[in-house]
Amino acid sequence: MELKDKIYVAGHTGLVGSSIIRLLHSKGFNEIVTRTHKELDLTNQAEVEVFFKIEKPKYVILAAAKVGGIQANNMYPADFIYDNIMIQTNVVSSSYKVGVKRLIFLGSTCVYPKNVKQPMKEEALLTNLLEPTNEPYSIAKISGIKLCESFNRQYETDFRSLMPTNLYGVNDNFHLENSHVVPALMRKIHLAKCLENFDWHSIKADLKKNPIKSITESSLKVEIIQGLAEFGINFNEENSKSSIDVWGSGRVMREFLCVDDMAAATLFILGLGKKTYLLNTKPMISHINIGTGVEISIKELANIMKKIINFKGDIRFDISKPEGPARKLIETSRLEKMGWTYDIELEEGLKNTYEWYLNSN
Repeated sequence: MELKDKIYVAGHTGLVGSSIIRLLHSKGFNEIVTRTHKELDLTNQAEVEVFFKIEKPKYVILAAAKVGGIQANNMYPADFIYDNIMIQTNVVSSSYKVGVKRLIFLGSTCVYPKNVKQPMKEEALLTNLLEPTNEPYSIAKISGIKLCESFNRQYETDFRSLMPTNLYGVNDNFHLENSHVVPALMRKIHLAKCLENFDWHSIKADLKKNPIKSITESSLKVEIIQGLAEFGINFNEENSKSSIDVWGSGRVMREFLCVDDMAAATLFILGLGKKTYLLNTKPMISHINIGTGVEISIKELANIMKKIINFKGDIRFDISKPEGPARKLIETSRLEKMGWTYDIELEEGLKNTYEWYLNSN
C-alpha cells in the first residue's frame, strides 16, 4: 500500500469506521473517500454502482452496517437482515466490477453457533444453530463472508473478512435503546452517579446530546427521573440513593476489544500480501477472528466501570431479561501467526472511553 492509494471507508462515522479514519490520517494516507448515508444509500444498488464507477477506489474497507444490542435485534429483525445483506451485496459487487485490488469486510463473532466449543475457531462457522436473539444479523454477516469467498473463488478477487469480538471505544453508540453492553452500562452508571450527586447540569448535558425516549434536557426533574427509570436507572428520592438494572444474571462471559486495536488489525490485514493471507486461511474458511483471547463476566465488567466512574450505588441484575449465550470467546491464533496481537488492556480502554464520553457531552 502507498500513501497516495485511494481508500474508500464505508461507514466512516461509526465506531469502527471513525477509528480507521483516524488511524489512516495518522499514517499519512491522503486519498480517503467517504460518504454519509445522506450522500450515498448503500442499500441502493444503482447509487452504489454509480459511486464506484466515478471514484474507482483501489482499496475498500466495508465497516458500514446496521448494528445494535439484544433489544434492538429483537425489535427490528427484518431491518437487521435486509439492510446488512443489501449493503454487503452492493459494495462487494461494485468493488469487483471496478477492479478494487483488495476489500476488507467487517463482520462479527455472532456468526458462530450458540452452542460451540470455546474458544471459537474460524472452523466453527455453520456447525450448529445460531443465538436466536441476533439470528437475522448473524445470517447477514455469514452471507457477507460467503459472498467474499465466492467472489474470490470465481473471480480470483482479494476480498477478506474479519470477525471482531465485542468492540467499544471512542465514538461508540450510547443510545440506551440500541447500544451494546459497554456503552449502555457506561452511560447508565454515569447517569446514576449524576442522580446521586444531584448533578443536574451533567444530566441535562447528557440528554441534550443523546435524548432518551420522551425526555430531553428541557424536561422537568421529576420527568427525567421517571424517564431514566424506564431504562433501569433508578433514583430513590427519599434516601437520595441510585442504582442501575442490568439485563441477565451478570454471569455470562464476554470478550472485549478496544476499537483502536480493531482499526490497527484492519489496516494490518489490508496491507498484508496476498500470498501470506492465502497461506494462513482456507478458500471456504477464509475469515479471521480479531480479539484478545481474554474473557470477563458482565458483573466484573460492571464493577470495573463502577470503579472508573466512581459510582457509589448498587448494580442489580434482572434474570428475567435475556442475556445471550454463556460464553463468546474467540480463538485468535490465525491472526497471531500472521503477526498481530492486541495492545490496549480493558481497564485502560474503558478509562479512555469514559474520558472521551465526558468531554463529548
